[in-house]
Amino acid sequence: MFSDIGALEVVALVILAVLVFGPDKLPKVIRDVMQFVRKVREFSDSAKADIRNELGPEFKDFEFEDLNPKNFVRKQLLDNDELGLKEIRNGFDFKEELSAVTDAVHGRESGGSGASGSASTSGSSGTPDLLRKRDGLTPGEAPPFDSDAT
Repeated sequence: MFSDIGALEVVALVILAVLVFGPDKLPKVIRDVMQFVRKVREFSDSAKADIRNELGPEFKDFEFEDLNPKNFVRKQLLDNDELGLKEIRNGFDFKEELSAVTDAVHGRESGGSGASGSASTSGSSGTPDLLRKRDGLTPGEAPPFDSDAT
């Protein structure tokens, strides 16, 4: 809960509490705050127990932490392998898929090595090189038209 508070902040809060409440009243204030925190925890625990009782035996394994979407997805999809997601996740090779997409974008044959891929970019494979800049228009050729740009 207070994991982001450092030692210097705690010391500053203690000094501030001593200045505000005084050294005589500070132990009573701390005791009252701790009693309040205990009462809130008891109220929360009793409310959770009442909700579980009202839901019935169908929801005996219901946890309130599952209401957090991140925990719910983790419990339903990642811990539970009824759908075969682990097999799908383990069978997917991200590097191979990424190289296939890269080869498709550059107009190369997919699955080739680096030497054969660089030879195919010179235009000998018959596929146009999409990254090469055109030299110019041939006489009588209409300029390219992009309907999305107009």
